[in-house]
Amino acid sequence: MLKTLTVQNFALIEKVEIEFGENLNILTGETGAGKSILIDALGAVLGGRIGTGMIRTGCQNLKVEAVFAVDDQNPAVAFLKEADIDSDDGEIIIMRQLSINGKSSVTVNGAHVTVTNLRKLGALLVDIHGQNENLALLRESRQYELVDGGNGNTALNDYKAAYQAFLAAKNALAEKEAGRKNYAERAELLSWQLKEINDADLTPDEDKTLSRTIHRLSHAEKIADYVGSSVELLDVGVRGSLSVLAALTVVERNLEDMARFDNTLTDAQKIIEEARINIQEATYDIKEYADNIDFDPESLNKAQQRMDLIDRLCRKYGQDVAAVLSYRDKIAAELNDTENIDADIDKLRLAIAEQEKKLASAADKLTATRQKRAKDLALSVESRLNALGMKNARFVVDILPATDYGNRGKDEIVVNFSANAGEELKPLKDVASGGELSRIALAVKAQGIDTGGANTLVFDEIDTGIGGATAKMVAECIAMVARGKQVLCITHLPQIAAAADVHLYIEKESDGHKTVTQVKNLSLKERVGEIARMTSGTDETAAAINNAEEMLKTAATMKENLA
Repeated sequence: MLKTLTVQNFALIEKVEIEFGENLNILTGETGAGKSILIDALGAVLGGRIGTGMIRTGCQNLKVEAVFAVDDQNPAVAFLKEADIDSDDGEIIIMRQLSINGKSSVTVNGAHVTVTNLRKLGALLVDIHGQNENLALLRESRQYELVDGGNGNTALNDYKAAYQAFLAAKNALAEKEAGRKNYAERAELLSWQLKEINDADLTPDEDKTLSRTIHRLSHAEKIADYVGSSVELLDVGVRGSLSVLAALTVVERNLEDMARFDNTLTDAQKIIEEARINIQEATYDIKEYADNIDFDPESLNKAQQRMDLIDRLCRKYGQDVAAVLSYRDKIAAELNDTENIDADIDKLRLAIAEQEKKLASAADKLTATRQKRAKDLALSVESRLNALGMKNARFVVDILPATDYGNRGKDEIVVNFSANAGEELKPLKDVASGGELSRIALAVKAQGIDTGGANTLVFDEIDTGIGGATAKMVAECIAMVARGKQVLCITHLPQIAAAADVHLYIEKESDGHKTVTQVKNLSLKERVGEIARMTSGTDETAAAINNAEEMLKTAATMKENLA
C-alpha cells in the first residue's frame, strides 16, 4: 500500500506530505484546488511522463517521493530482486526528480533505475483509473485475464502445456527439414571421406609399427654389420682365437674334469653351463635375424609410401591412426542418420499430427470454459453498471474464433460496450469515456474480479454525471473494493466522501503573490463540515450539518454490513 506521498515544487504544490490509510482514502476540495495535480504527481513517481513545464514557477526543480509498504508476496518485491534492489525492510521508496534544464533522476530504494523500469514497477504497485488514463481493461492481455482468471484455470493450463508440446514438435521438424536441404551435399562428402579411409585399410597402431619398420630398413647395412660381427665373436672366433661359445665349452669341460679331484667349483661349473646354453640360444636368434635382414630398397620404398598415405589421412582426419579410425566411425554413424532422414521426418510429422489433435481438444475445452465465464462476467458487470446509474448500459464479452493457435488459445476476446439505449455495441476501447471506464472497472472489481495485481487503486472522476441513489451505490462499490485493496478516490459527491476511512481535503491558498495547494487530513468534525459544504454548495447551515452527520452514520452502517 501507499504509505506517504511527498510532492515538492510540482505545479501549484510548493510542498506537501500526505499520509494514506489502508482502505478507502477520499480526496475532496474545491474545483481547481489541485486534486488532479496530486494524481499527476503520483503518476509521475510511477513512471508517467513529465516535463519541465510541471516545475513550479520560480523553482529550479521538482521532486516527488512515494513510500510503499509491501510484503514478500508482492510481485514488486520479485521485480526488485531481479534488478538486485533491496527491499528487506518491507518498504519501497521511489524518488523522481526533474531540474529546469531537463536533467532527471529516478531512484528506487537508493538505486538508480530507468523510467522504463520505473513504469513496470509502478504498474505492479498502483492501478490508476483516471479520466485521461487507459484502464487495464482496455489492454488485450487484461481482457484475457478478466475472462480466464488466475493460475487456477485448469483448462488454460492444459492448453498451454499442449501448445508448448505442439511447438516443440514443429521446431524439431523444422530443424530436421533444414538439415535435409544440405543432405545431398553432406552425404556425398561423408561417403567420399568414408571411402578414402576404408580404402586405406588401416589397422590400429599401424603408424607406430610402420615407423619402427622404416627406421630399421633405413639402417639395414649397419644392423647387418653389427649382427655379423656378433655372430663371428659368439660362434666363429676372430683371427684364430676361440669363439665365445667355444671358449665357454672349454671352460665348462675343464671344470667338469676338475670336479673328479675337487668339487669346490661345482656351482661355478653349473653357472658356466647355464651361460653357455643361454648364449647358444641367443646366438641362434641372432643368426636367424641375420638371415632375415632385408637389404631390398624396394621394401623401404613401399614402407615410406605407406607412411606417406597415413600421414596424409592424419592431416585430414586426426593426429594419428587411432583418431582417423575414430573419425571414420563417427561419419559412418552420421551418414547412416542422414540416410534415415526421410523416415525421421515422417515420424515427426506423425508426432505433430498427434500433438495437434491434443491441442485442438484442449483449445475446444478452453473455448467452452471461456464462453461460460464470459457470459457470467457480462451479466454480473452489466447488472452492477445498471445499479451504478448506467441504466441502459450493455456489457458483452464475445469469444470469437482466431485464425490459428496462439499462446492464449484459439480465441479472440472482444469486450463490447454500449452506454445508452439504441447505441450499437462496439469494442470498449472505442466507445467508453473516462468516467464510464472508471465505473466499469469499479463494477468489475466490486464483483470480486481483479484485473491487475496492484494493491493500490486510484479512481479519478468516477462520479461524473451521477448523483442521488446512484451515488450511494457507487460509494458502496468503492467501499466494497476497499475491503481488500487500498483505494484513493477523488470525488465531488458527499455520498462517496462519507464512506472514507481517511478524508483528505485539498485547498488552494493565495497571498496575492503566489498560489499554493495544501492537503489536510480531516478530523471527524472537519469531515462533517466538508460534507456539509459538498451537500449545500454554500456556507455550512444547521440543516447541512445535520444532513452531513446523518450521511456519515449511514455510510458507517453500510461499511459494517460489508464486513
